[in-house]
Amino acid sequence: MHKVNRIQIRGFRRLRDIAIEMRPLMVLIGANGVGKSSFLDAVSLLSASAAGTMNKALSILGGITDVCTRGQPKKIALEAEMDCPGHRPLHYRLELEARGQGYGIPLEILSQEREGSYKDPFKHIESYDNDVRYYKIEDKKGLVRPDWDHNPLETSLSQVPKMFKEPEELRRTLSSVTQYHVLDVGPRAPVKLPQQMKPAPLPGADGEDLVPFLYNLRESDRDRYDTIEDTLRSAFPGFENLNFPSAAAGMLSLTWKEQQFRDPIYGHQLSEGILRFLWLISLLQSPNLSTVTMIDEPEVSLHPELLSLLADLLREACKRTQLIVATHSDRLIRFLEPKEVMVMDVAEDGCATAAWADTMDLEQWLKEYSLDEVWLMGRMGGRS
Repeated sequence: MHKVNRIQIRGFRRLRDIAIEMRPLMVLIGANGVGKSSFLDAVSLLSASAAGTMNKALSILGGITDVCTRGQPKKIALEAEMDCPGHRPLHYRLELEARGQGYGIPLEILSQEREGSYKDPFKHIESYDNDVRYYKIEDKKGLVRPDWDHNPLETSLSQVPKMFKEPEELRRTLSSVTQYHVLDVGPRAPVKLPQQMKPAPLPGADGEDLVPFLYNLRESDRDRYDTIEDTLRSAFPGFENLNFPSAAAGMLSLTWKEQQFRDPIYGHQLSEGILRFLWLISLLQSPNLSTVTMIDEPEVSLHPELLSLLADLLREACKRTQLIVATHSDRLIRFLEPKEVMVMDVAEDGCATAAWADTMDLEQWLKEYSLDEVWLMGRMGGRS
């Protein structure tokens, strides 16, 4: 699996300048307002730059001036380095700056160091403002200007024709980054309604495909489906099984059967905690997770006793996806290892800092206290 090795963010809200070594499982902890959500939003913007939806993403965030670091030039710089097995890593650098009521792209470079005596990296893309150049693999004449309409509000990465295998993988990896927020479990939430029977590789960001996902998984990957039901039995001792009765033509419902009761419970009758846990299990067990998956506050509505299971699920899922999780839960931290925890804090200048817990001098403290206790005592920072 190709992996993102490093991400650097400059000028995005509190993230004036942070560079982060990426790991398979990365759980962000810290007080409110220290930059956890900003990090997720910046990575989502980086993803949008590869997907050709950057203009839309910036609009959702309120425009470039709303996300630039206060008191700093109205400019954002995003960088990503991706591992390429058998080759040197790829490096992508993107700069955005406010211009009038909109924005421009003053710099965009996709490069890769070369083997041997080459001093300069090979450049797949090199763009300065409207001077756009890319390597055209058909004629191999070096960097050329596009002979097609180039949208100045979207990156060259999202627009250039097919590139070599490694930069194509970077484009695919970044563009497929998926962010999941706290699941809506209101009375008319999609997860509580009958759902259409269709192919569903994932349960959906709003749980809108949870039922067809589970039904198809039961039919096509029984071992993985059984893992989901076994996890539910561990979490809820009275649980027996799930079922998917027809609700109408082409529509399925979800039912939850418990040993103590003859009649099943329908999905819309389940508690918030059960629904959110079922959705999380389904998401983390999906064989179709994107290369990078981000989850914001997965602990919401979960009983503290479920957090140990959640930690195990996160750890198993990160074998198939790079997993970035933002949490406020000290109880979840109890079940994690220092190498899995990124502590975010605010420096005296008001800007965010980020450090892996295993780079801190915690060894003596962890001999007597659990990781969450060390955090609560303020020995790791990240506290208000």
